[in-house]
Amino acid sequence: MKKPDIEKLVNDANEIRKDVLKMLTEAGSGHTGSSLSCVEIIESLYGYKLRYDPKKPHKDDRDRFVLSKGHGCPALYATLAYHGFFSKDKLMTLRKLGSDLQGHPQLGLPGLEASTGSLGQGLSIANGMALSGRLDKKDYRVYCLLGDGETNEGQVWEAAMTAAHYSLDNLCAIIDYNKLQIDGFLCDVMDLFSMEDKWKAFGWHVIETDGHDFNKLTDALDKAQSVKNKPTIILAHTIKGKGVSFIENKANWHGIAPKPDELERALKELE
Repeated sequence: MKKPDIEKLVNDANEIRKDVLKMLTEAGSGHTGSSLSCVEIIESLYGYKLRYDPKKPHKDDRDRFVLSKGHGCPALYATLAYHGFFSKDKLMTLRKLGSDLQGHPQLGLPGLEASTGSLGQGLSIANGMALSGRLDKKDYRVYCLLGDGETNEGQVWEAAMTAAHYSLDNLCAIIDYNKLQIDGFLCDVMDLFSMEDKWKAFGWHVIETDGHDFNKLTDALDKAQSVKNKPTIILAHTIKGKGVSFIENKANWHGIAPKPDELERALKELE
């Protein structure tokens, strides 16, 4: 396994975070907190772990990434643009009529593997990709990012049982574990209790890590790749709205975008 360039990952993530804020402000709508919490997770994949060719986005041996928490797509769009899948100029068309950068991922944009956003479905899609890879004797890996609040959905646990039953060791799920959802803190809305115990009971290998620390994230991804005969889940502890003090850890930023003056304040914090 190659050695991660941590300094580059940190710098890239900072630029991606700025682009996310600019996109959302331009659109005037979107999910700010949820997008900012997963920047490091997605960048650790595209900047380090995934095998892909942005010039040949449908190459057979590419690794696959499914953003199950589709409302966090501004972070994915900015990362795809940063890594050459399409021009960064397109980012400012987020949520505009006729744009292929919609408020939730929609197939047709280079680099997207699935249309997502109806929560609870992404892990099932990823299971299908992983099973297909096994049947076709391909060595690609499949990664799926879920929101922690998304695990309130029963389909997630059906998919978890399926992945373990078929010993999908080419599958790695990641939870953006920011402890908040649109209605408030998880412990108040629908307490998840011990996520680690739950996933272990469902037959998964579990890794807990800091979802904003690239050293720990890349190490977790490397460890996941070495696990055999069972799927792996990374519980990545994050902060909703990470990087902007007045957005961090606030549920009301789940579904709103910054205003121009708020964007200016946020970008100053990220300088």
